[in-house]
Amino acid sequence: MISRRILLSTVAGLLFAAGSAAQAQQPIEIQWWHAMTGANNDVVVKLAEDFNKTQSQYKVVATYKGSYPDTMNAGIAAFRAGNAPHIMQVFEVGTATMMAAKGAVMPVYQMMKDAGEKFDPNAYLPTVTGYYSTTKGEMLSMPFNSSTAIMWYNKDAFKKAGLDPAKPPKTWPEVFDYAKKLKASGYNACGFSVAWTTWLLLEQFSAWHDLPLASKANGMDGFDTVLQFNSPLHVKLINELIQLQKDKTYDYSGRTNTGEGRYTSGECPIFMTSSAFYGNVKANAKFDFGMAPLPYFSDAKGAPQNSIIGGASLWVMGGKKLEEYKGVAKFFTFLSDTDRQVWLHKESGYLPITKAAYEKTKASGFYEQNPGREVPLIQMAGKAPTENSRGLRLGNMVQLRDIWSEELESAFAGKKSAKEALDTAVERGNATLRQFERTVVR
Repeated sequence: MISRRILLSTVAGLLFAAGSAAQAQQPIEIQWWHAMTGANNDVVVKLAEDFNKTQSQYKVVATYKGSYPDTMNAGIAAFRAGNAPHIMQVFEVGTATMMAAKGAVMPVYQMMKDAGEKFDPNAYLPTVTGYYSTTKGEMLSMPFNSSTAIMWYNKDAFKKAGLDPAKPPKTWPEVFDYAKKLKASGYNACGFSVAWTTWLLLEQFSAWHDLPLASKANGMDGFDTVLQFNSPLHVKLINELIQLQKDKTYDYSGRTNTGEGRYTSGECPIFMTSSAFYGNVKANAKFDFGMAPLPYFSDAKGAPQNSIIGGASLWVMGGKKLEEYKGVAKFFTFLSDTDRQVWLHKESGYLPITKAAYEKTKASGFYEQNPGREVPLIQMAGKAPTENSRGLRLGNMVQLRDIWSEELESAFAGKKSAKEALDTAVERGNATLRQFERTVVR
């Protein structure tokens, strides 16, 4: 007969073993901080859930941390406090800041190698990966939600104004003319507008017209760069907008994308913003909508050139264990899968990050069935980029955009001329760049 002591000891041992086994089977959590809202937040959540279903060793936990600047600042602060996430989504203009954060990041190319995951940088679209790579082609972060700026227009409004919805405006003068006709047809509050004002009117405008935003290939070739967006053509654009602002043929919609609802509500019949706006337009617009390339000044030599990348990439934070990095690496391999990239592109409006995904989407007839969806890809990759259109890598970009926005707002309010506003934006911006340079160059 088994003694009571032996029985209790055996039961305790079994319970301990069961508890240890259960503990051993707990997946390793991979924290992913992101800045996606609305339909794109749903996409992020689904990607994390789908990955978690494919295996039991790792669990990706997606957490919304606010706007792009908020997410980047929260991640850097968390690193300093010793509790950074594994993955942080950082908008494209935060690249220089992340590169300068020595020790805070684990380069993606290095992590994938250490984790033993198959990784070929050449499999990705060069116009996408070039922004996030060193001059040697080493990818520092993983492209995720890549986009570019395009022009959205309301086809129903065009018909009402007697405009051909199959022929959106191609040049800036045509945009001004169309907007006046749309306003005369009843769109009194706004003929046209833009979101992400400095991105559209300064950064994208410069690349699209093959003009330097700054020296040193817009900072891609060195931190000792000088801003140059106060050229005659930049002044010409802002001066035109100042005049049109007076009767709301053009109407300012804020510094970020908070004004995008003016398009989906039908208030602004022409609106320039990210191609990633697609999900919200599809869900909320009650009218027939169109997608077209950005306008350009036809007398500008070389225009149109190519637009530059927007959106964000995924940065891997430093100081984690190898086993955790293996989980991150597997997740990145999961994200790069061709069929998953095709789905992500079709669902969200973001660009496919791999050549195979683009080719498969094109071969399926998707672009013929969905006119306009290839516009951002052709616009961004239709021409080989120049020094002025490869992208930009400027430090303290959040502060720079705030400075530039302040000066543009003064101009649109009639407080400064276009030239005075841009000259001051350049002067103040250069001072900010020198501050950043001092922090990274010893």
